[in-house]
Amino acid sequence: MKVEVKRELESTKELRTGSDLLIETLVDAQVDTIFGYPGGAVLPIYDALYRSNAPFKHILSRHEQGSIHAAEGYARVTGKPGVVLATSGPGATNLITGITDAMMDSLPLVVFTGQVANSVIGTDAFQEADVMGITTPITKYNYQVKNVAELPRIVKEAFHIASTGRPGPVVVDIPKNISAAITLEDYDNEFNLPGYQPTKNPNPLQIIKLADALGRAKRPVLLAGAGTVFAKASEELLLFAEKYQLPVANTLLGLGSFPGSHALSLGMAGMHGTYAANMAIYESDLLINIGARFDDRLTGNIEHFAPHAKVAHIDIDPAEIGKNISTDIPVVADAKEALHALLNSSITMPDHKLWKEKLQNNKANYPLWYERSNELISPQWLLEQIYRISNGEAIVTTDVGQHQMWAAQYYPFDKPNRWVTSGGLGTMGFGFPAAIGAQLGAPADLVVSVVGDGGFQMTLQELSIIKERNLPVKVIIVNNEALGMVRQWQESFYEERYSESILANPDFVKLAESYGIRGLRVDREDEVAEVLEDVFQYDGPVVVDCRVVQLACVYPMIAPGKGIHEMLGVTK
Repeated sequence: MKVEVKRELESTKELRTGSDLLIETLVDAQVDTIFGYPGGAVLPIYDALYRSNAPFKHILSRHEQGSIHAAEGYARVTGKPGVVLATSGPGATNLITGITDAMMDSLPLVVFTGQVANSVIGTDAFQEADVMGITTPITKYNYQVKNVAELPRIVKEAFHIASTGRPGPVVVDIPKNISAAITLEDYDNEFNLPGYQPTKNPNPLQIIKLADALGRAKRPVLLAGAGTVFAKASEELLLFAEKYQLPVANTLLGLGSFPGSHALSLGMAGMHGTYAANMAIYESDLLINIGARFDDRLTGNIEHFAPHAKVAHIDIDPAEIGKNISTDIPVVADAKEALHALLNSSITMPDHKLWKEKLQNNKANYPLWYERSNELISPQWLLEQIYRISNGEAIVTTDVGQHQMWAAQYYPFDKPNRWVTSGGLGTMGFGFPAAIGAQLGAPADLVVSVVGDGGFQMTLQELSIIKERNLPVKVIIVNNEALGMVRQWQESFYEERYSESILANPDFVKLAESYGIRGLRVDREDEVAEVLEDVFQYDGPVVVDCRVVQLACVYPMIAPGKGIHEMLGVTK
């Protein structure tokens, strides 16, 4: 009798798989977009996706690297975790570059990888890879699901960890027997992570110390990094800088956290930063770092980095404070909360009129410069035109190299979350798929993907996506027929031995047209304005092959081993 009752009860409940639980949990997490590529180990998940009425889009990339870079672009623009789904073995390993990139640049991702069944893990089964071992050093956290009952909780934890504290990628490895398992149970997805409690609010005593140091400073400088953007602290940064008339330098990834056109903006600091920003840091007596990690491309030779300054460092990740640069005033906190506390502090108005005048003179006397071409397009001028014609309102994505630095220098960002680039890892092939994710995350905005001819060829197969989805991404190829930054270093430090840095490129116009996408070529400066105005108004994807001067170099530049004040190419 008891057996019959049990069977009757079970027959009234809906049979679900582990994959169904995954889809339900993603819906609960309010996911609206997934970037993925199917394969054997994730077929149960894709079947559940097909059967479901889930209210999110699945974007089929043409390579898993395209999936994860698109997810990065989505995360950078929206602030929400980018979600990726890939199969086991090569599907998972093709994500490694993007996972590492997201880890270096603190981008929130939740990455689901398929895995062979638990019963054969460790036997070198077909398409098996040790995802846990591979991703442990390059993730904020990773999971391998051992029991279907754990799946909803793990997924919810993954989203929480990825998007709180210092953002980062979280990998969830799902064996096929887990995703295919049939269950009748409803599982609780509540979680408790007592060992993971990021410090959001600053220590009041450290704020008092910082306020006192600011009141005494004669040559203060603010350095704003990506942490300011992630904390949504741009408004507080602007209020703080204006209240005390503090000059602001940005890191590469911090661009847009403070308006680039503001009178207090010094521009980007670091290897290819402005003279004004780098000299301000070098000569400062108080450097307040807000959400930057003092990487080597910013500091140059650390013996010469802010040698006269008392250093304050505001960062939500305590591991970053004191890691590279000795810190006098550590403030472990969310940037928004720390700035809010400083704005509410009693600070004696610092007297640094002469300092401000000196910095303004440096901006006026040592601006960024370049030489115009009489033949092909000057790449720096091209970026200025992109800025002018887009009214500075575009979301700009880039690969890595010369075009990236020219975009950072000549496209001032006045708003956060408009600049999408690969910083710490320096990933070629990032810019175009990141633009796809950015466009999906901000469908009403103009997205301009400024790419090099080298990097574009690493992920150009994703042109299929912008065609099939009619995404109006504008791809601007800064085509110098070279690996530009490699070529520049070979010119400067290897006696012009251009070893494997000059490219033989395809016809990019025909390439675009083969995907059914509009393609244009421009090789004269007098054609640029008309072409860009047409392209930016066009309702659809466009690829523009812009032929630029091959031997153009990025200046200023800090040579390897030199200090932040030892810049090459400050003047003509």
